[in-house]
This record gives sequence, structure tokens and C-alpha cells, in this order.
Amino acid sequence: MVDMFIILRAGGNLPFASGSEQAQMKILPKSLVLRLWREWLRPLALAAAVVFPLKSSLAEWNYIPSASMAPSLVPGDLVWVNKLAYDLKVPFTTWHLAEWGDPRRGEVAVFYSPADGTRLVKRVIGLPGDAIESRQDRLYVNGAPVAYTPSSAGREISGAGVIVAEENLPGRTHPVMIQLRRPALRTFGPVRVPAGCYFMLGDNRDDSHDSRYFGCVPRQRIIGRTATVIASADPAHWLRPRGDRLLRAIP
Repeated sequence: MVDMFIILRAGGNLPFASGSEQAQMKILPKSLVLRLWREWLRPLALAAAVVFPLKSSLAEWNYIPSASMAPSLVPGDLVWVNKLAYDLKVPFTTWHLAEWGDPRRGEVAVFYSPADGTRLVKRVIGLPGDAIESRQDRLYVNGAPVAYTPSSAGREISGAGVIVAEENLPGRTHPVMIQLRRPALRTFGPVRVPAGCYFMLGDNRDDSHDSRYFGCVPRQRIIGRTATVIASADPAHWLRPRGDRLLRAIP
């Protein structure tokens, strides 16, 4: 057996095989490779060549790893990202082929952080030209204070020093969470949003790395808009499915 292995490694002929058998043995591996390519690899390659560019340009999903958007989004949520909400991009790039809309105040956007390129999910608070200010976690948009009302989502939040309220942005109302015992940047601004940029904040105001720290987000770094949780699994309980969050609209 060892001698036969040495002959094969050296490219020699097997002493007990005829010439035709040896020729057939040399052809067999090549035919197997060609068959594997035709029946398996080529269809998969063609499918990938179609699916991945479409996924890059049209729509995909985004996993929520942190509580920075709580209570609207919680760790373990999987959200649907509409990449055609604002524009059409060249696949695998941020180059815009066409634009037909801009992010609106209150929408939840997916974008690349201008600081390090991390993919983030935050709420659009400031539009180009806006002046955004916060005084002890109370927002002011263009000098006008944003109104807050008690939130039904507060019943789902437990723990002392946690406040949940409805933030009534112009044109959209959504829940926000304040953690009074957590060190945070509660007062800032006013910040003037430059042209072509947007001011993003997490709904969990005292536990979110957002435009307060890395600045306004340029339009070309925005990937798309998300409005639906398509699935959710609890990472604290062995990824147990959360049925109540299935296909849930994001406020």
C-alpha cells in the first residue's frame, strides 16, 4: 500500500493496471471536477452573482445587538431594512445612482457611523439646517421644546430611576427612555445641522452612542430606513423566540 501511494504521488503508473485503466483513472478526477462545477458550483455562483448585489442595493435585515434604541428596539431584534427608501446605490458601495427622497424627522434609519464606519440604527432627530439642543434630556428643535407625555411602554420597563415617555416630535410620536442613575450627556447644543447631514439619536437617551458624540451623519452614509421588526430572540434566555415582537411595527 505504501509503495502504491509513492507511485501515485510520483505520477507513476500502477504496475497491476492496464494502459486503458490507467488512462481512465487519470481522466476520472477531471470529469468529477467538471460535473461538480456544472451541477453544483456554477448554479450557486450564478445565484450568488444575482442575490448578493440585489441584497446590497434593495433590502436586507439588521440585527440589533444593544439597548441603545430601547424601548422601541431591544437586543435580539431583527429588523427589515428598506434600502430603496431614499435612493438607489451601486451594489457594495455608498455611491448613489438616483435619489427620490430624504430621511424624515422621527424615522428610524440605518447608517454607517462617520467616526469608525460601524453600522448603526438610530432615530432621525435633526434635518439639514435644524438647530438641535437638549436640556437635561428634554429636546429643543429650532428653539421650540418638544412635548413629552406618559407612555404605555413604561409598563414593560422595570427598575428604579428609569423613565419612559412619549416624545412628540413634529410629525411623529415615539417612546424614549431615560436612565436617571446612568452618567450621560443630557445637555448639549444648540447644534446646527449642516446641509446634507442629519442628527441621529438613540431612543434610550442615556445609553446610546449617537450624534452627540460623533457628530451629524452625511446623507451618503445612510443605508436605508427600517420600520418593522421581522423576528426577535431573547439573548438572555438562550435565544428564546419572542412571539409578541414578530412582524412588529417600529414606533
